[in-house]
Amino acid sequence: MFDHEFARNALEAGSAIALASGLLGYFVVLRGQVFAGDALSHVAFTGALAGAVAGVDERIGLFAATVGVGVAIGALRLGSRADDTVIGVVFAWVLGVGLFFLTRLATGAGGSGVQAAHTLFGSIYGLSAGQAHFAAVVALGVIVLILAGARPLLFASLDPEVAGARGVPVRTLGVAFLALVGVIAAEATQAVGALLLLGLLAAPAGAAARLTARPWLGLALSAGFALAAMWAGLVASYQLASVPASSAVIGAAVAIYVGAAIVATVGGGRWRRSPPIEVETGSRP
Repeated sequence: MFDHEFARNALEAGSAIALASGLLGYFVVLRGQVFAGDALSHVAFTGALAGAVAGVDERIGLFAATVGVGVAIGALRLGSRADDTVIGVVFAWVLGVGLFFLTRLATGAGGSGVQAAHTLFGSIYGLSAGQAHFAAVVALGVIVLILAGARPLLFASLDPEVAGARGVPVRTLGVAFLALVGVIAAEATQAVGALLLLGLLAAPAGAAARLTARPWLGLALSAGFALAAMWAGLVASYQLASVPASSAVIGAAVAIYVGAAIVATVGGGRWRRSPPIEVETGSRP
């Protein structure tokens, strides 16, 4: 398999994207912001089409749209975190704009079907070496940032009121976190597509949350599950040429979640038993 350059490129980009998605996804689930992740995946579709209509690199549209909307959702929140009303309004607006750009693309020079398909469902085996290197560097940068801010972000996620009283910049952290989700949404769109991106964010993290209540162990499990799903999906897709890589990756992620749910159910919850969580100040939320 790895005698082929396209497979090596897919593994390089996919591994880094999966690790970043797993780490971010754990906080997405912990903070109850799965709907925000879903909205940003659809923003990626609109951003890619906007870039195509403008005649620029698709990644410019992807990053500009997802990061911009992620920051906007975080800034427009009403409570301690982005609320569903704000996200729903942004979601509806973004879909309308996406339809507008899709129509413009369809009435232009052609190629709208291929462009839309790649954006919606991903094309990880079509990445060039340069695109794979860029994706890996961006994802590794996100990993470094999320690990550097993991402790205060954990504190702000578990008890935002106490965190704010202790001087943690809860609002700033929330905006920065959604901006990082936007970055990974833009990059992961090339691997699994806008429609399936949520699966890579939510399924491994959900599986980890089923198995443990310890945040640091859950963070590690989420990243490991996402990486395992990516590798399993790439291998399965290579062996079964009729199965798209993105479908195989998400299928593996969902299978991991189902397996974790079964283990947690059969185990009667003992997998999640743990001492109280201690965060930055030693408080026990």
